[in-house]
Amino acid sequence: MGEISIREIVLEDNQMVKKVVQKVLMDLGAPKIGTAYSDKTLDCMYESYQKEGRVYYVVVLDGVVVGGAGIGPLDTENPSICELQKMYFLEQARGKGVGSRLLRLCLQAAKNMGYTQCYLETMPYMEAAQAVYKKYGFYYLDAPMGCTGHNACPVWMMKDL
Repeated sequence: MGEISIREIVLEDNQMVKKVVQKVLMDLGAPKIGTAYSDKTLDCMYESYQKEGRVYYVVVLDGVVVGGAGIGPLDTENPSICELQKMYFLEQARGKGVGSRLLRLCLQAAKNMGYTQCYLETMPYMEAAQAVYKKYGFYYLDAPMGCTGHNACPVWMMKDL
């Protein structure tokens, strides 16, 4: 296996990132509606993350995008809350500490952008991901926040930055 690197998304990554997100969700048996699978931004990830208060990183293995995650503002009245967005990895990138590396990078970027809290939504059976989130100080919420459009994701978590 080659070396894994993490970098900011570039325009040429758009289709590979979309394939990663959709493949992971299909492999997990997640619904297409109410999850990131059907997000309109999947076709223009690079463009979507060029706005202020946003960043998206891709995980690259042997020149191929095998995962990614980003930070963006949460659609709520509180501009100090960001959302961890579209954190997905293909199987060949799992279990190698990449999730922790990428999460640390995203959280540091969120702090640098002035956010004071980070929100995320996930699925109940994504237990390994939840374990990583808890390790980094995320705690469970009783209800969703903001308007993410991911009504099929019933696990909500928050971290104070």
